[in-house]
Amino acid sequence: MALKISRILHAGYVFECDATLIAFDPIFENPFSRNCHAFPDVRFDHEQIRTLRFDAVFISHFHDDHCSLDSLDFLDRSTPIYLYCLFDELFSMLRELGFFNVHQLHTNVPVHVGPFDVFPREALDSDVDSLFQIRAGGLNVLNVVDAWIDPEALVTLARDAPWDMVLWPFQTMREIDVLSPSRASFAPTTLPGEWLEQLTLLDPRYVVPSSCQFLQESWSWYNQAFFPISYRQFQREVESALPNARVIRLNPSVSILLTDQSIETLSPLDWVVPVGEQDVDYHYNPNAQRPHTADIARHFSPLTKAQTDRVLHYCRVGLLEKYREMELPAKSFFEKSRVWRLSLYDHTGAGTHYHYRLEGDAIVRLDDGDTTLSWTTEVPMSKLYAALELGESLTSMYMRINDAVFDLETENDVQSADIVDDPLIRCLFNDVFGAYQTAQLRQLMARTHVIPASPRTTA
Repeated sequence: MALKISRILHAGYVFECDATLIAFDPIFENPFSRNCHAFPDVRFDHEQIRTLRFDAVFISHFHDDHCSLDSLDFLDRSTPIYLYCLFDELFSMLRELGFFNVHQLHTNVPVHVGPFDVFPREALDSDVDSLFQIRAGGLNVLNVVDAWIDPEALVTLARDAPWDMVLWPFQTMREIDVLSPSRASFAPTTLPGEWLEQLTLLDPRYVVPSSCQFLQESWSWYNQAFFPISYRQFQREVESALPNARVIRLNPSVSILLTDQSIETLSPLDWVVPVGEQDVDYHYNPNAQRPHTADIARHFSPLTKAQTDRVLHYCRVGLLEKYREMELPAKSFFEKSRVWRLSLYDHTGAGTHYHYRLEGDAIVRLDDGDTTLSWTTEVPMSKLYAALELGESLTSMYMRINDAVFDLETENDVQSADIVDDPLIRCLFNDVFGAYQTAQLRQLMARTHVIPASPRTTA
């Protein structure tokens, strides 16, 4: 009874048993998701990757750090792709890319590939995520990916305890808190209690700190504010709470042989090439200096005139049209009349400011002047362009919200407001699915002069 497990990057793994090779959430890019840089650092031998023949690829959900068409483009088009996603559009994109053996995963319905039985299990946010139970070689492995486990699924999974191995997402990332850092509280650097409770129920022999193997750009203040938990802390707490478990760190390329008795280190993947020190760790510093958005914007390349015009036209026209089309969330901060300032910063740090009055689903542009503000949003102009045309996600836009002091009444209201009620966030990301993959597909297909449709919208 033996199972070979190799780490690719982030949430990517290769499992091998009896000469059958399957992969989970494979990413063959560095950086990926536009500004996620491998941590520890690696490079990929893409020529070797093109020769790989996986018997199946499993993708847990549609987020771009798990389902990247640029990465999948390296694979043979006969590769069976099993994807958990509720939206038909992504399956269509995979077929447009040339994959013809594409399947939708359903929770608790197993997929059999050679000696492997792969069970998608239900995540807490089942509209987005899934997790995987993998049985092969008489061994039982749980790949939690990025998900929180659904309580009923946890009961089912606990019945299989003790598990041979659990791949557990070990970061409590601060992707929302960094949007409004002057108003965010410090994050605990310890593991959430429910994680240890769930791991105790699963009672694994081995735990791998999984996902979250990345940093942002080297200059980014996010690198000190985004990741509160270290590998060191994870190991200390898990092994203290589970004295019969051992925490195993799998850096990119590392391969192990898991048996019912032990773990053996094997030769690493030769197409994932480590660069520099590998046993690096995260260092959370909530007091790290937060540069102004103007200074952040100077790190990005200038837009062309046409690209700049695209952004400015959106702020003058497109944003207003989009906002009026959307339904206001319940208990929205913008139910009552508010004045919103949107500030764009170009590659020189120069700012362009727009003022709007919002009330319910109504929005009008205001002349610049001495207006009493209720909400502020800042963003590098190049990042707004990327969100409009390249599928840039919120976590890499360096958006800054409400980095200002308002009048007393507004301050009281802002304290209870939902940060993602921000008008720009809603206009860019509400009811939009697959913008990142659509932009990737457009660029990939442009090589053969076949241009797919613009970003899809959900109902």
